Amino acid sequence: MAEIKPFKAYRPAKGLEDKIAALPYDVYNREEAKEVVKANPLSFLGIDRAETQFDDSVSTYDERVYAKADSMLKEWIAKGRFIQDDKECFYLYQEEWKGRKQTGIVGCASIDDYQNNIIKKHENTLVAKEQDRFNHIDVTGMQTGPIFLSFCSNGDIDAFISKILDREPVYDFGSDDDVFHRVWVIDDDEDIAFLKASFAQMNAIYIADGHHRCASAVKVGLKRREERGDEGRCESDYFMSVLFPDNQLEIMDYNRVLKDKASLTDEELLKAVGEYCDIEKCNVAYKPVKKGEIGMLIEDKWYKLTFKSEYLSDDAVDSLDVAFLSRYILEKIWGITDPKTDSRIDFVGGIRGLKELEKRCREDCKVAFAMYPTSIRELFAVADEGRLMPPKSTWFEPKLRSGLFLHDIH
Repeated sequence: MAEIKPFKAYRPAKGLEDKIAALPYDVYNREEAKEVVKANPLSFLGIDRAETQFDDSVSTYDERVYAKADSMLKEWIAKGRFIQDDKECFYLYQEEWKGRKQTGIVGCASIDDYQNNIIKKHENTLVAKEQDRFNHIDVTGMQTGPIFLSFCSNGDIDAFISKILDREPVYDFGSDDDVFHRVWVIDDDEDIAFLKASFAQMNAIYIADGHHRCASAVKVGLKRREERGDEGRCESDYFMSVLFPDNQLEIMDYNRVLKDKASLTDEELLKAVGEYCDIEKCNVAYKPVKKGEIGMLIEDKWYKLTFKSEYLSDDAVDSLDVAFLSRYILEKIWGITDPKTDSRIDFVGGIRGLKELEKRCREDCKVAFAMYPTSIRELFAVADEGRLMPPKSTWFEPKLRSGLFLHDIH
């Protein structure tokens, strides 16, 4: 049984939502973040990445950075830039991008459900990345970016969402990346009870995106539980999330580029790949249209790869296209056994398109692979077995905004 509870969100004062809402902190490097905040001082990125308030001599991870985030939050609340709802509420958050809408329920999930694997993971986390958000949450006492969760859709929740969508949203605005954002407050006691009961019937909820933020929030909660020395429930025992029915989501491809040709000629490379795939030369860029296909670009020549049947698998992880590429091509031909750390490989989100792969192969790479997207069902299957996907298996778009909802864990 999953426990999802309402909470008293801090959210932007009416009229400021479009200025405050920001892309996640990890979308930008430091220089890019500084430019965003310089152009819009009300962007929440200035709090999420408070090193933007210092010169470059101050480390991103300096304790002064987290103290600055805390003081800025307090200042913005004092100035009325954020309001807090009077009662615990759920919220509905809808994003519309390129004609497609995804609508999720904003609430707080239990750190115990994470520990007990009711909230299921599909990738590892890095301690260094966890530590940054741990410090940010611990010092500010706020969770500022929601975790992206998903669950198996059901008709009752779908109907409930449709009912709420008929109401007037409290926020309705567009962002400069052509995404439209809408928020509804769910404060009716019967609606709140319905959602709590509906989630309580679920025995699995899945992390779609935000593993590091989730792990950090859980660690802060466990730290505070240890400090207070009791098992009583308080806000730090929960982390803010947006929970999407799986039928609302679409995963994009996550492509690969390689810096060299494994010391092979084009002919030798094609022969090596041909051990595992049927190869067809293409006159134009090839984007896979089904599972079991990969588009391969060698400098300026495109090929369609189709997996040979003898190498196919029914295993939850091994059947993934990204796993096939890793096992039979990257490892056997390039000797890349750990894509997370090997400097010869880079990853390109599908939102950038095949043109980006061609650009990289003109500039700093020699080979690119265009992947067919991993499905949400494949993600669920891997997580249900308690296993892990290869790195960079999924790319979700559009990104959830930070600063629209804040969860006070004090």
